[in-house]
Amino acid sequence: MSAARGDNFVLIGMPGAGKSTLGVLLAKRTARDFVDTDVLLQARAGRSLQAILDADGIDAFRRIEEETVLSLQCRNTVIATGGSVVYGEAGMRHLRAAGVIVYFDVPLAVLEERLQDLPERGVVGLAGRPFADLYAERERLYRRWADVRVACGDAGHGETLARVLAALGC
Repeated sequence: MSAARGDNFVLIGMPGAGKSTLGVLLAKRTARDFVDTDVLLQARAGRSLQAILDADGIDAFRRIEEETVLSLQCRNTVIATGGSVVYGEAGMRHLRAAGVIVYFDVPLAVLEERLQDLPERGVVGLAGRPFADLYAERERLYRRWADVRVACGDAGHGETLARVLAALGC
């Protein structure tokens, strides 16, 4: 990480990749604060992710998501992002300047097993599309933005956390 970059760890990946769960564990282990941008987005909008998508559509959701990300001014923080954050160029540049971007890479089959609640999760771009198509589209974006890629999905929380810590040099 260059001297010009922030000291945050920014977690990206598909819904169900474990960003929020492992983010809390990573924050505890590295003595950092923790922020979940989906929670901030819901608080900002006063409703659930799915309610925003249903009432206002994808464009409004992405605008609120990017405004939420651009409003972040944190240091020494683990930031768990929503899976769609990689669609926002300005937001991703802001996050890159704020710290190291860690891609939680989970195989499609594992995500499909984990995500039994997709209709309620507020997944941007899923309506009327196979999840596999969304996965393929986003996977390219995650790889583009990632500073660090951690293979996840084949291990428990402890081993996955150890992989993340090793990848970050912690």
